[in-house]
Amino acid sequence: MGIQSYSLRGFQVTDDALAKTKELGLRYWESYSAHFPMTDAPATLAEYKKKLADHGITLMAYGVQNFGKDTSANRKQFEFAKAMGISTISANPEPDSFDNLDKLVEEFGINIAIHNHGSNDKRYGKVDQVLKAIMNHNERIGACVDTGHYIHADEDPVKAIEAFGHRTYGVHLKDVKKLPDGKKEYTVLGRGDLDVVGCLKQLKRLKFDLCLSLEYEGNEKNPIADIRECLAVVQEAVKKV
Repeated sequence: MGIQSYSLRGFQVTDDALAKTKELGLRYWESYSAHFPMTDAPATLAEYKKKLADHGITLMAYGVQNFGKDTSANRKQFEFAKAMGISTISANPEPDSFDNLDKLVEEFGINIAIHNHGSNDKRYGKVDQVLKAIMNHNERIGACVDTGHYIHADEDPVKAIEAFGHRTYGVHLKDVKKLPDGKKEYTVLGRGDLDVVGCLKQLKRLKFDLCLSLEYEGNEKNPIADIRECLAVVQEAVKKV
């Protein structure tokens, strides 16, 4: 169990966000770019690694990153990921990037996990759209299942994980509550409509061993108590898996 560092975006100083992660009892990170801006400078890379080591945190994933037809820019992202020991890049790839990504995932041994962004995401908001996008491409190109965004798009996150199968390379564990007026709001894990146990059962079936990232988007300035509540829900769910 890890955390998407966007949950800690209120702590813009990376050391502070890492310290909060350690306080929460977590040891795995999916970093968003503000905490570890992409670089190829050896001194900066060494500084990043020292920060992680000092707090006992392993950086497993990174994103969400854009990929396009600029093959040089795409390669730089993979080079950064390799230098940092990152196994998966959560991504929002343009259609014209896939042929290049096929080559890069094979060369670097790093996964691309396409991230869905809810009902307003016209390219990857639905499960079938992601399945169609990855069809006939390298097996290392798969999905980052954002459970909350799938609920927001009237999709079942449990069925999404099942559909992607072993091409599930990341999960953003997030909850959404459907309100009586039909609107949907993001909320603390366990207060919404997410079947946490069902998601964990699917991941267990897949023998998922990548970063399961809690992502909490509420209470930006003071999220720690809410995140603790989210983690308690996960701990209880694990007992039922």
